[in-house]
Amino acid sequence: MVFTNGCFDIIHAGHVDYLEKAKSLGDVLIVGMNSDSSIKRIKGGKRPIVSQDYRARVLIALKAVDYIFIFEDDTPYKVIETIKPHVLVKGADWPIEKIVGKEFAEKVERIPFEYDISTSKIIERVVKLYCSDKS
Repeated sequence: MVFTNGCFDIIHAGHVDYLEKAKSLGDVLIVGMNSDSSIKRIKGGKRPIVSQDYRARVLIALKAVDYIFIFEDDTPYKVIETIKPHVLVKGADWPIEKIVGKEFAEKVERIPFEYDISTSKIIERVVKLYCSDKS
C-alpha cells in the first residue's frame, strides 16, 4: 500500500506523472487530499481555485489512483498513523526530515519532478495573460 498527499488544486501533467510513479511503488495507491478549509489555512484565502469535490472527481478518474481520502487537518499525520502505509511518497522537494508521518511507514520515497509546472505557475500565467493591461 502506497500513500501520498497534496492539495492537487489545478491538476496538471506534473501531478499525473507523480501519481503514476507513486503507484508504481506498490499495488494500491491511496491519495490524501487537503480539504478546501485546509488549503485556505496553508495557502491563503484565495485558494483553492478548484473545490474539493471537483478535485476529488478528477483524481479518482486517474488510472493510478485507487482511493482518495479528504482530510481536514493541515497535514495527513493522523491518516498516516492510522493506515501505516508500506510506502510513503512525497516530492523530491521535500527534505526527508520534514515528511510528516514517516515514522509510520516501512519505506519513504521522494519522487523528482519531471515537469516544470505547478498550480502557482498556472495561476501566474493566467493572470499575466488575462489580467494585464496589455492585450
